[in-house]
Amino acid sequence: MRRWLLPLMVFVLLSGCAKEMRYSHEEIKDYPPEIQEHIKAGEVVTGMTLQQVRYAWGAPTVVKVLEPTPEGRERVQWEYHRWGGSFKTILRFTDGRLTEIVSTEPGIAK
Repeated sequence: MRRWLLPLMVFVLLSGCAKEMRYSHEEIKDYPPEIQEHIKAGEVVTGMTLQQVRYAWGAPTVVKVLEPTPEGRERVQWEYHRWGGSFKTILRFTDGRLTEIVSTEPGIAK
C-alpha cells in the first residue's frame, strides 16, 4: 500500500519545479533581443513594461495603485510573495515602466 507514496511525492515535488510557459514566441518576437532574453530567463529589469514583466514572472500576488507622482505620472506596485511568503519582491512602475525593484529574495537584482 505504501509503494505508491514515494513515487507520488517525487512527482509532486518535480512538477512544482517545472517552469510554466507564460508567453509564446509570437507574443515576444517584436521586443528588443535583450528584453526577449530577460523574459526567457525569467528575469526582470528596470525599463520593462507591465506586460514584459508579466511574461517574465507571471501574475503578481498583490497589485496596489499608488499615489501619482507630483508631476501626475501614474504609479503601480506589484508584489510577488515566494516560498510561502518567506521572500517578498516589490516592483514599482511609473507610467507603465518598471522603475524600482525592492526584494528580500537572494539573487534578485535591486
